Amino acid sequence: MAILKKIKGSTLMETLVATVLIVVVFMLASMILNNLFSSNIKNNTRAIETYLNELQYLQHHQKIILPYQDDFEAWHISIDSYSENNQTIVEFEAVNKQTNKTIIKQQIEKNY
Repeated sequence: MAILKKIKGSTLMETLVATVLIVVVFMLASMILNNLFSSNIKNNTRAIETYLNELQYLQHHQKIILPYQDDFEAWHISIDSYSENNQTIVEFEAVNKQTNKTIIKQQIEKNY
């Protein structure tokens, strides 16, 4: 007859506590990652920055007439010019309709 050795193991309560701790850690990590990704998507302004650069190019080459207004995705864009200190300044303004975030770019035009 073989002699059975007693193998040390964990109790059911220890296993349940360890499982609960692991689940809580994974839940917290997933909530943190979800928050980071959603805020990154909300604050992403690459598309509107590219569109404003395109509008600056078109305005510089007199392809659009000022004052100019347009909508791009969730953004309202307005372009206007004004004079200050004997210089003409063209202001490009984009306002997000959902978050009210504003992006303003100014360009100084040369007066000939």
